[in-house]
Amino acid sequence: MCCYMHWLGLPIPGIYTTISVKQKMLPLKRTLTLDQTSRQSKQNKQSHNSMLKTLLGIPIFYKVLIANSLIIFVGATGGTWLATHLNVSPYATPMSLIIFITIGWLVSVVLNFVVLQIAFRPLTELGKVMKRVRAGERSLRAPLTGVDSQADQLAEAFNMVLEALDEASRLRASQIIQAQEQERQRIARELHDETSQVLTSLLISLTLLEESVETQEARERIADTRALAHSTLRAIRNLSIDLRPSALDDLGLLPALRWYVKEYQKKCSIDVEFHATGFKERLPAEMETALYRIVQECLTNTAKHANANRVTITLKEETDRVYARITDDGEGFDYEALLRTPGQERGLGLAGMNERAVLLDGTLNIHSTFERGTIIEVSIPLPSVRTLQPQKRNELAVWNSNG
Repeated sequence: MCCYMHWLGLPIPGIYTTISVKQKMLPLKRTLTLDQTSRQSKQNKQSHNSMLKTLLGIPIFYKVLIANSLIIFVGATGGTWLATHLNVSPYATPMSLIIFITIGWLVSVVLNFVVLQIAFRPLTELGKVMKRVRAGERSLRAPLTGVDSQADQLAEAFNMVLEALDEASRLRASQIIQAQEQERQRIARELHDETSQVLTSLLISLTLLEESVETQEARERIADTRALAHSTLRAIRNLSIDLRPSALDDLGLLPALRWYVKEYQKKCSIDVEFHATGFKERLPAEMETALYRIVQECLTNTAKHANANRVTITLKEETDRVYARITDDGEGFDYEALLRTPGQERGLGLAGMNERAVLLDGTLNIHSTFERGTIIEVSIPLPSVRTLQPQKRNELAVWNSNG
């Protein structure tokens, strides 16, 4: 029957089913075999890496000791055998002894070189990092190998020293800036309370004197003196406000910047737009001072060097940080070249701006192109908890100083 069905070309039940099942099982078995092989190779590789890591983790003293002990053992054993079998065994000849000593010396040198290179590589890398840090790259840190514990301890100690130095530098810079602001505030108050009051009294006295004098020549001289005293009083008041505006301490950042922008436009004839969004309460005093000084320095540099017609100031407060963006349409400059040039007052001002932002864990980025203006972007994180009292009213979201 099977032959008849095969002769007719019909499938034979049972036989073809078995063959098809076997054909389907073969790729499955091959896949399982490949998976098992790959797993075993991975396990072998992991065990090999762990053994290598364990060997490399041996302290330097024991690495050199083990390598040299192995060389001494092989050399002593081979040399003793050759000496005892000299002229007895066909292989133990004086020439073979010389060759053995030469090969042993070369192997000792090569093995010591390799062992010392591997053992002292972390220290060599640490030395390179130290040289770069000494050259001025204070942000570098020594890498941890995870293999040599002694070298990692040295690297960790070096990194801790760098962190301590950075923290001390930050603290010292913060104290210097705080002392400067306090001294500015003291001088500004003295100028406002004492010098301005004296000049005001002088103006009143000159006015009374002018009314009491009868000759025209004397009145003209007194009038000129009174005008000079009035201009001196105005200059002292402007100096007092530039040193430390009372609005910054009493009202906050935004009112102080509004007043400064208004006075700036009167003196410099530059259109300034001021936009502020998201501010609902007072910022920390250090942050307000830093942002005010950064904006002040930007506007001062724009008036002195940029030859610009328009400046846009944008302040924005978000949930975790405050952003500031100052743009102008001036001539632009090469920021990196300016910082590398010593004795540049403008470069020192830009460096001071960056220092103020960094002291508050913020960033300051300057983008400037010749004939295309300058963009200065500042980002300062907000503290997690605010302890300052809120302002009595919300600040205006958008304000145009021309309006």
